[in-house]
Amino acid sequence: MSNQFVEKLTEKVDDISAYRLFGRVTKILGMMVEIGGIEKELSIGSLCILKPRGAEPVPCEVVGFRDGHVMLMAFGNLQRVGLGCRAEVGAEQIHTYPSDAWLGRVINAFAAPLDGKGPLPEGDVGIPLRNSPPPAHSRKRLGPKLDLGIRAINTFLSTCQGQRMGIFSGSGVGKSVLMSMLARYGGADVNVIGLVGERGREVQEFLKDELGEDGLAKSVVIVATSDEPPLTRRQAAYMTMAVAEYFRGQGKQVLCMIDSVTRFAMAQREIGLSAGEPPTTKGYPPTTFSELAQLLERAGPGVEGEGDITGYFTVLVEGDDHNEPVSDAVRGIIDGHIVLDRAIADRGRYPAIDILKSVSRSMPKCLTPEQEKLVREARQVISTYEDMAELIRLGAYKKGSNPKVDEAIKLYPKLEDFLSQKAEEHMSLDDGYRMLAGILAQGG
Repeated sequence: MSNQFVEKLTEKVDDISAYRLFGRVTKILGMMVEIGGIEKELSIGSLCILKPRGAEPVPCEVVGFRDGHVMLMAFGNLQRVGLGCRAEVGAEQIHTYPSDAWLGRVINAFAAPLDGKGPLPEGDVGIPLRNSPPPAHSRKRLGPKLDLGIRAINTFLSTCQGQRMGIFSGSGVGKSVLMSMLARYGGADVNVIGLVGERGREVQEFLKDELGEDGLAKSVVIVATSDEPPLTRRQAAYMTMAVAEYFRGQGKQVLCMIDSVTRFAMAQREIGLSAGEPPTTKGYPPTTFSELAQLLERAGPGVEGEGDITGYFTVLVEGDDHNEPVSDAVRGIIDGHIVLDRAIADRGRYPAIDILKSVSRSMPKCLTPEQEKLVREARQVISTYEDMAELIRLGAYKKGSNPKVDEAIKLYPKLEDFLSQKAEEHMSLDDGYRMLAGILAQGG
């Protein structure tokens, strides 16, 4: 037997208790269940199993303690759970056992298959769902540029291996389509995609129409829909990170995408408020922001000998306010942000990336001097045109008044075409820079 198999078997045997401890439900209030009798046997994050009569067991997680009682939140439905219901002590830490056979599969927050393709084979290495990031002093630096197949991102917002980027936008501006393009055309070895709080109707549309068979073949998709309890939605994000960490540990380049981090934060808000935390900005309790940091810091470069997790996390901007609390918190943690603008989408340019408001913090260090010069000149053309756009539309600008504005008027439509890309279109890094150089050569 292999050492890994023996370690896995030992770990599972250690999880089996020689006896069972249980308490009883003493209060139910909304999503919160209080139990008594075993408060000294549990800690924050421990599992507890409610066993109502004549119904399936309901797994719960310990989220707090109050007046000598344990406060639980359920991963499932609390119907049929009543006072005096038995509550058994479960595992202290949940592990998942990913394997390479998970590629091409769709699973839920508990690593159960959702795609009807049969059981999910378990690997030999257990990954804690609530894992810690690699030690800061041991992590590698960012790797070389990663070809993502989208010319607007490849050229203006170059992303390095192990970098973490945010996609910020309101609803209906094209986040899901952009994610599917990253999954299909990105140069990573493996995609791990977490759909957290997704509309149930849209899951099959994303898998069949946007991701497609080619994208799914090198992906693992984790799904928790919006109707599921907040603990399940939060756990889907943890499961996404745990699966990505497994493939990073195998030395692979992983592209990890979570749609959306905002719904993860909303789930944590529900959990925190139910546990009695005080609401702060826009009703978010303090743990929301610490949980965001712990989740997003798990992405990034691994230690020597491992691969990297390049992260793309969508942020659903409420009311198109890019300064709302979750957006502010995420921007302060990650290594760059891509802003999708509704006005750009309204005029029919997709992906609707606002180049001037977006930034990649790995630039310009990852560019050659020639590439840096190209990007700087193109940004200047776009900025010059947009500064004068109102006067140009009104006909108040007289041609010949400013050579730079004249050049911007000539080149701007071509740059708009460059930034536009159909969902089925793919362009490599080098081709993107060549195309941009050709456009700028037409100026003057």
